[in-house]
Amino acid sequence: MNNYETVFILTPVLSDAQMKEAVEKFKTFLIGEGAKIVNDENWGLRKLAYPIQKKSTGFYSFIEFDANPDVIAKLETNFRRDERVIRFLTFRQDKFAHEYAVKRRNLKSSKKETKED
Repeated sequence: MNNYETVFILTPVLSDAQMKEAVEKFKTFLIGEGAKIVNDENWGLRKLAYPIQKKSTGFYSFIEFDANPDVIAKLETNFRRDERVIRFLTFRQDKFAHEYAVKRRNLKSSKKETKED
């Protein structure tokens, strides 16, 4: 099993509930294929660097997961088939990226605990 990250951008015309449903669809797909989701983040509505399909904003979502390499092709096929997805990028983390991701998650969780206190 390799460590992967995927970031995908959903069209901005979706409601908040539709956006969350789309993200859940991809998470459910990954779990169904035997992947283990390590971290998922909703980065919210952000401005795009350049217009895509005449849209200047999009909902960004980030999922970090452990999976077998054959799952990636199926995931990307699902991204291409879903008309709500404007762009996506999936890559395998090397050991340095994985160490950085673990540090980032730990730092993020410690900040949450500090805010709650």
